[in-house]
Amino acid sequence: MKVAIVHDYLNQFGGAERVVSALHEIYPLDPIFTSIFDEKKLPDVFQRMDIRTSFMQNLPLIFDLFKFYLPFYPRAFEGFDLGEYDVILSSSSAWAKGVKKKKGQLHICYCYTPMRFVWRYDDYVKRENFGPLVRSVLPLVLEPVKKWDLATARGVDHFIAISRTVAERIQRTYGRESAIIYPPVECDLFRPSALDRDHFLVVSRLNPYKRVDIVVEAFNRLELPLLIIGDGPDRKNLEKMARPNIEFLGRQGDEALGRHLAECRALVFAGEEDFGIVPVEAMSCGRPVIAFRAGGARETVVEGETGVFFDRQTPEDLMAAVKRLQFMRFDKKKIRAHALKFDKKVFQEKMREFVEEKHKGIRK
Repeated sequence: MKVAIVHDYLNQFGGAERVVSALHEIYPLDPIFTSIFDEKKLPDVFQRMDIRTSFMQNLPLIFDLFKFYLPFYPRAFEGFDLGEYDVILSSSSAWAKGVKKKKGQLHICYCYTPMRFVWRYDDYVKRENFGPLVRSVLPLVLEPVKKWDLATARGVDHFIAISRTVAERIQRTYGRESAIIYPPVECDLFRPSALDRDHFLVVSRLNPYKRVDIVVEAFNRLELPLLIIGDGPDRKNLEKMARPNIEFLGRQGDEALGRHLAECRALVFAGEEDFGIVPVEAMSCGRPVIAFRAGGARETVVEGETGVFFDRQTPEDLMAAVKRLQFMRFDKKKIRAHALKFDKKVFQEKMREFVEEKHKGIRK
């Protein structure tokens, strides 16, 4: 069985790129097709993969302006010739599912969410903080993209969603059912520690939509120690808000991140994510999570066993959750055992079984 892995773009290293790396471990001899590949932004392991880029790789200033080349992506993916492969496995939140397939081929899409900039436009614009000019032009550009997205969804044989939240969106957007296979978490990298420190922890990109502001405001009032790992455009504003009990550590590597997660009192997760890998990494370290009850956190955090929820994104609701947690006892081993359900090995086993089962079905 020959497999073509197709991914939107390889120009940063985040949860989706960890999925690509995990898929490559399942199919190490098969190629990865993508629109652009910025090898400086990805770990060395990607340079040893057979990565095949589109014509977009040679466009001027593509790595800086990749978002503004939006009309080119459909042609980039439709231009790939994947006729020699038995299975097309697209890893997509936008473009990769738009590749052309031939009769007898199987196309499985591992979907992070239907195109956010089309189907959750207000959410996307808020995240990207676009100026008035882009906001005025973008809806006109997106109208044909919306039609293309709906048309290409019909070429997918099977959707796999990263969470129930995303499965519901796929149903609403495309009218399609999805299997659910949670993204891989490197639980071997995130292990419990014997050290128990008093501080709480935030791990997040510092963008306004991540709602780290309500965490800072809550801990200003609680006067409890808080460490914040991450960087982003909202950092200066947050630092101005913060009192001395809050410390900003910037970006940290996996080793330092694992140490901080393993030693903290609890992780605070105030945003809404489609899945949310960081809470699972904290639980892999045996630490509880204080999470906003929305998105993927509802599927990964177990109230009273691996953490607590708060229901409104306000400092008051978060403060109440922190106070509840302070009077609770948690078992590190039980929390880690729960996190292992989301381990990379589980993801790879489920993906391999799903692909093989569907491939057998198409051959009958």
